[in-house]
Amino acid sequence: MDNFMFCSPTYFSFGKGMENSVGELVKKFGGSKVLVHYGSKSAEKSGLIDRVKASLEKEGIPYVLLGGVQPNPRSSLVYKGIELCRKENVDFILAVGGGSAIDSSKAIAGGVLYDGDFWDHHCGVPIEKALPVGTVLTIAAAGSEGSGNTVITHENGMLKRGCRTEILRPKFSVLNPELTCTLPAYQTACGITDILAHLYERYLTNSKNVEVTDRIIEALMLTVINQGKKVINDPFDYEARANIMWAGTLAHNNVCGVGRTQDWNSHALEHELSGLYDCAHGAGLAVVMPAMFKYVMEKNVMLFAQVAVRVWGCNMDFEHPENTALEGIEKLQEFLCYIGMPKNFKELDAKESDIPYLAHTLCYGNGRTGTVSGYIDITEDVAEKIYKLML
Repeated sequence: MDNFMFCSPTYFSFGKGMENSVGELVKKFGGSKVLVHYGSKSAEKSGLIDRVKASLEKEGIPYVLLGGVQPNPRSSLVYKGIELCRKENVDFILAVGGGSAIDSSKAIAGGVLYDGDFWDHHCGVPIEKALPVGTVLTIAAAGSEGSGNTVITHENGMLKRGCRTEILRPKFSVLNPELTCTLPAYQTACGITDILAHLYERYLTNSKNVEVTDRIIEALMLTVINQGKKVINDPFDYEARANIMWAGTLAHNNVCGVGRTQDWNSHALEHELSGLYDCAHGAGLAVVMPAMFKYVMEKNVMLFAQVAVRVWGCNMDFEHPENTALEGIEKLQEFLCYIGMPKNFKELDAKESDIPYLAHTLCYGNGRTGTVSGYIDITEDVAEKIYKLML
């Protein structure tokens, strides 16, 4: 196990009706004027935004609203949010929505107190200070409610890039599983896929003797698979929604990733797809993961065989462990298809002719120097081979 430092200070308020206490939480964490940042009209139509506003008003906290966050959140709205916060002297940002709203809020939070272009932070410039962020989560997926990560798509070139710093971890997150019950099945499935990706990305490690986090990851995978089947069949199964929501947080607050190297190549490969095609992140990951895993499987066949046996219930073939490893990857893809995810480029509406462009922007776009590091080092040539496995 590798040396590590770990702090996860986010205050979680979990359960039915907890969004009604958001005003108290903002006050608890020092907010005196709030930007309420959210996405689609559904947050308004459902009455969620009204409940949030009422809670803030009850505590005498003024606020300004900024809706319109899209999936694969865009830089233009981040710029707009930064300008609005400065104009209105906002000192706290409240994200209401899923990972896109939260990521957009974090990017705004880092940009308000920065003299340059917020996009610098997505090009390697560290964030030294940021406004505090709180969240009201409406979809179990990205895990951004408990992490220091943010991913934004810049409309100049449609490059999708991430940024991570402990400064961006939310001060509090409100998690009410009821808010996820009316999600379309496709969005629910995308969220489940994203959670599994966060777990697999940490499972693929070059560190040795990390059984404790191996076992935590495996337990969360089993939970997401079992509860995922339930929620696809019964969207109003509160207990299944609750288990998935908390699993999504634990999958990405890094409790699973301490003491081990991690692999984020699947996410990097997918970001090129959702940047270019504007597909749902989870749908892109469903196509990327099986192809990526088949390509890297030989590096540590026993690791893939281990997850195949422990999570997917495969029988161990000791003479040919590669058969077990491959069966586990196929079981993953079967599950993703079962919950309604695409399995190849065609179903994602991606084009084979774009593969050279995807590989090039992955390795050279946004100032990259030709190699994306992770479980393996991905060069342009390797990226093309992996993308071709998605056909």
